[in-house]
Amino acid sequence: MTEVLFVVTGADHWTLTDGTEHPTGYWAEELAEPHRIFREAGFGITLATPGGVTPTVDRISLAAAGNNGDEQRARRMAEYLDTIAAELEHPATLETVDVAGYDVVFVPGGHGPMEDLAVSPAAGALLTAALDSGKILGVLCHAPAALLAAERPDGSWPFAGYRMTSLTNAEESVNDFAAKAPWLVEDRLRALGADFATAAPWSSHVVVDRTLYTGQNPFSSVELAKTLVAAVG
Repeated sequence: MTEVLFVVTGADHWTLTDGTEHPTGYWAEELAEPHRIFREAGFGITLATPGGVTPTVDRISLAAAGNNGDEQRARRMAEYLDTIAAELEHPATLETVDVAGYDVVFVPGGHGPMEDLAVSPAAGALLTAALDSGKILGVLCHAPAALLAAERPDGSWPFAGYRMTSLTNAEESVNDFAAKAPWLVEDRLRALGADFATAAPWSSHVVVDRTLYTGQNPFSSVELAKTLVAAVG
């Protein structure tokens, strides 16, 4: 059986430059849709968070406003998350996870990863180990922030030169709090040497480079998950 490790943010806020804490967590669609698609494909799934804390869903992602005004879509995400409540309430502890036991590592987004995974030595080490061992990495929307924590002993970035995408600056700018962001994912990835690829805002866009599979935004969730299933197949 194909085993997938979900590396999920444990943060419930994102600290802005003025010191205020913007409530956040993981984005519902980015966890729910890939989880559903992987489960339907017969994959085993393990969720892990820093410290093994129960992850927080960004409430906006469960509202029509966070789903392009689509109330039915928002309701579908909430209902699916309810079906996996036990998994969400009792995740594995990221710091003790052995990536060798998994075939795929998947990281859903939301602003939460910018608070914790981006500076997590455990996340950085795990993603580096997954990359070096040839495991498939799926990273979505804001989740490429977790790649920032990866570092080799010589200080170099393991993902330098990889073609990838994330939520773009143009997409982030629609958030009224973006002006107070301490940094943006696209900027940091480019600065570290990523070969960054963008598509039209809010379109589904998946980029594949070797074993790294990245999706641009929440609307890329289904395409990315299906691409990963096909890659394993």
